[in-house]
Amino acid sequence: MLLFADVAAVFDKLEQRSGRLEMTDILAELFKKTGNEEIEKLVYFIQGIIAPPYEGIDLGLGERFAVEAIASTSGYTVAQVDRNYEKSGDLGDTAEALLEKRKQTALFTSEMDLLYVYDAMMRISISSGSGSQEQKIKQLTELLNNASPIEARFIVRFVLGRLRLGVGDPTILDAVSVAHAGDKSLRESLEHAYNVSADMGLVAKLFYIDPKNIEKFKVQPFKPLMPALAERLSTPKQIIEKLGKCGVEMKYDGFRLQCHKKGDQVELYSRKLEKMTYMFPDVVAAVRKIKANELIFEGEALAYNTKKKRYFSFQQTMHRRRKHGIEKASTDFPLNLFVFDILYLDGEDLTERKYSERRDIIKKLFKGKILKPSKSKVVATAKTLEKIFDKSISEGLEGIMAKDLKAHYTAGKRKFAWIKLKKSYGKAVDTVDGVVIGYYRGHGSRAEFEFGGLLIATYNPDNGKLETVAKIGSGFSEDEMKQLKEMLDEIKTEKPPTNLDYRLVPDFWVEPKYVVEVAFDDITISSVHSCAQKNDKGFALRFPRLVKLRDDKTIKEITTSHEIEQMFHLQR
Repeated sequence: MLLFADVAAVFDKLEQRSGRLEMTDILAELFKKTGNEEIEKLVYFIQGIIAPPYEGIDLGLGERFAVEAIASTSGYTVAQVDRNYEKSGDLGDTAEALLEKRKQTALFTSEMDLLYVYDAMMRISISSGSGSQEQKIKQLTELLNNASPIEARFIVRFVLGRLRLGVGDPTILDAVSVAHAGDKSLRESLEHAYNVSADMGLVAKLFYIDPKNIEKFKVQPFKPLMPALAERLSTPKQIIEKLGKCGVEMKYDGFRLQCHKKGDQVELYSRKLEKMTYMFPDVVAAVRKIKANELIFEGEALAYNTKKKRYFSFQQTMHRRRKHGIEKASTDFPLNLFVFDILYLDGEDLTERKYSERRDIIKKLFKGKILKPSKSKVVATAKTLEKIFDKSISEGLEGIMAKDLKAHYTAGKRKFAWIKLKKSYGKAVDTVDGVVIGYYRGHGSRAEFEFGGLLIATYNPDNGKLETVAKIGSGFSEDEMKQLKEMLDEIKTEKPPTNLDYRLVPDFWVEPKYVVEVAFDDITISSVHSCAQKNDKGFALRFPRLVKLRDDKTIKEITTSHEIEQMFHLQR
């Protein structure tokens, strides 16, 4: 039996470490003590989730409910909890501090194991209907009554979605391998299983039952795959030198959907692997008509302006992602879904097939008005590729995607199987996606908005760190400044993200949650930014400006520090 106190002690230790190897070893020691029935839940806890994203299970507990539960448990008033929270900036730290000097003690307390805490979290998440909020507070209060101060810190952070351990998915996979084999030799097999199921808890559980189970993970409907990612190059010439003859597709500036079908059942998943089915009844109806019993494919959805016969902008297309007014949105912003890959068809895993073969299947299967093959052409010269690129831009699209004709579908990985070439913004070489990790107060003309700019970071897969790359002070409309201020105020923290390497300190730190697309003039060597730093010098974006918020993307998809370094050398 794994006690939650032991889990909390390990979490506390992880918070005080920053090196990926050290964190891997700490987790591996915990995993060695974990049983077959516990490992699934423990992995979810470390990821900061209650279940895989596509199951749509959310704790749904806000700060005010957590404050009430802390007050009820500790004997302090809500106002006293609030005052402590203002000082600490972390409601988990507040729970720990007030429970250490609690004014009242529960009559009956019991030692909690991991499964007990997980089951309580699940009850909180599925509680709905009349009186559900009171029930959620009651469940949390019961947990805190039984919790030690350090347990309370992580329970409160978890229910608020702010666990902040700084442990990424690669570190968890490494630790599972080290716990079983003593080294990372099993990492690749574990990662493949995770990439084709998007459920690390399930992967770990089946691996614990029998390590051979990992080899049995197959692509199957309603288990979304981690999306394949593209590398980037700066010119058509570089692409042809890298790939030779290749398939070139238009790069649509919409949102990515992964569509699953089995019989009449259809589910649609976002690139974050969240279920989006109910938002797109027109797409669901079109998928049902496809002559296949079992099917998984990917497409880029764009809203089409039938009057102007031109695609709406990304921001306008995003109006289709909504919880209310779906029928009107379907009429105002009719979708075209351009199918760019097929992964599974009537029992056959197509991810191991060549891209050229998958493309032939797409052309035969998709011929409707809503579902249609993405525009594609096989090219052998840089000149031809450049013509297609120019045509894409003239049609209001984002650029092109070049694909290796012989490549398999690489779920969850960024490889040169796909290479993107995007349009420039002004003198910009390209655009990059970064995660917001802080923001600044407004001064002068921006004082009234209380917002002056963003600090953003890239991801370094070698050390698992976020690394700052730009302080953005331009590209914001007044409405965007107001929107960003409201969004970021809700996720402010007193401390920087635990896995952030930084030198610049913003006025306010925030949880690394929101992804933004950023344009820039070029990339320079910097003494203040930590992106891909060597010898105390990193890389920075010169004259960065906001293009748009990418709420369709996850932190896993942001630009890597390696890409920034590659782009620096390419521009030279």
